[in-house]
Amino acid sequence: MTKEYKTITEVSGPLIFLENTEPVGFGELVNINLPDGTTKRGQVLDTSAETVVVQVFEGTGGLNDESGVVFTGETIKLSVSKDMLGRILSGAGEPLDGGPRIIPDDRIDVNGAAMNPYSRMPPEDFIQTGISTIDGTNTLVRGQKLPIFSGAGLPHNEIALQIARQAKVLGSDEPFAVVFAAMGITNEEAQYFMEDFEKTGALERAVVFLNLADDPAVERLITPRMALTAAEYLAYEHDMHVLVILTDITNYCEALRQMGAAREEVPGRRGYPGYMYTDLASLYERAGVIKGKKGSVTQFSILTMPGDDITHPIPDLSGYITEGQIVVSRELHMKGIYPPINVLPSLSRLMNSGIGEGKTREDHKAVSDQLYALYAEGRDMRGLVAIVGKDALSERDQKVLEFADLFEDRFVRQSRDEDRHIEDGTLRIAWEILSELPEAQLARIDNKFIEKYHPAHKAKSE
Repeated sequence: MTKEYKTITEVSGPLIFLENTEPVGFGELVNINLPDGTTKRGQVLDTSAETVVVQVFEGTGGLNDESGVVFTGETIKLSVSKDMLGRILSGAGEPLDGGPRIIPDDRIDVNGAAMNPYSRMPPEDFIQTGISTIDGTNTLVRGQKLPIFSGAGLPHNEIALQIARQAKVLGSDEPFAVVFAAMGITNEEAQYFMEDFEKTGALERAVVFLNLADDPAVERLITPRMALTAAEYLAYEHDMHVLVILTDITNYCEALRQMGAAREEVPGRRGYPGYMYTDLASLYERAGVIKGKKGSVTQFSILTMPGDDITHPIPDLSGYITEGQIVVSRELHMKGIYPPINVLPSLSRLMNSGIGEGKTREDHKAVSDQLYALYAEGRDMRGLVAIVGKDALSERDQKVLEFADLFEDRFVRQSRDEDRHIEDGTLRIAWEILSELPEAQLARIDNKFIEKYHPAHKAKSE
């Protein structure tokens, strides 16, 4: 029979401290039997010869020195099955959609197994999201981890849902799935996500984990690990290409700070724990392609930058670990442009591996470089016009200034349900707006591409 310990010496926030216990493992699951007959769950957070620290999932209300603690000898595991697709689950993996519990094919530790760097394949397959500012200038590649840096009140959730609906690997009939995990969201947001997934039919190929704002902070730390465990199972056991969308990493880091404060740890930058970099890396690094496996895990993590500050510890540390970032702009949002993605500070470090002939199109890199250069120059011109006036600009500079407006209005702006194909949509629109400039100004594009794809030349050949 499993031994019950009634040696609680202290209760601090979500933590309880016990003395004189058996040797227990870090991360071990615990059942806490309350005097009123109810049971709460917890997890070993810290262990030594004298004291064991347990974090309680359901809060410590009602606990006293008469409460009995039983160590189960197990870690947190997720029940996995292909039947997870089409289901909406809580942050702890329990059904929220009124459906039955999932009959598991396996139970897997949510902390996952570290991926051997030698077994990783370099990511190189283009994933089409249908959003021009991502596909055209900051391309997502299968196996990449690419965060979205946003701010409070910006439409990052709408962008995430659009990507969840539209993402696909072009020219491949291999199964594609989405694992969507929301952390610390309000009930209103949860309803919005659930309705959108059900209404658009995206739920059929998705597994959704929802951790609400009033759920325990401890559960918030488990939710992304649940999602990534489900993704790894679908990718490596069922050969699926899985896109994982995690929102909002900032809520996750706040829960990490809250737990650190409860444990009375020495805080790091802005009160966040010193190990936050390592903790975030343990999530982000679970993306990738493994040699000998057909499936893959690609990650889009969304984080709202407190005060729109890109130097804040959360985006700052994320930028060191991930392969670029997509930056959502408040300025573009105020102009009424959706999706308000600013391509200038955005970056995809793996873009060059996933584009070009046989993947997207031979002119993709040159077109992207030309768009970027002209838009950057046009934005600078706006600052100059504010000082000297538009009439002081040369004819060339006026053309570049007009190009910046055209770029935002035609290339960046698209509707919430517009799924642009990379060739017929994104690159076609890019060439249309580039054709507004004299060919001599397209210095970054090879003449052979201009002759082949420029609308004026195509019209002549037809």
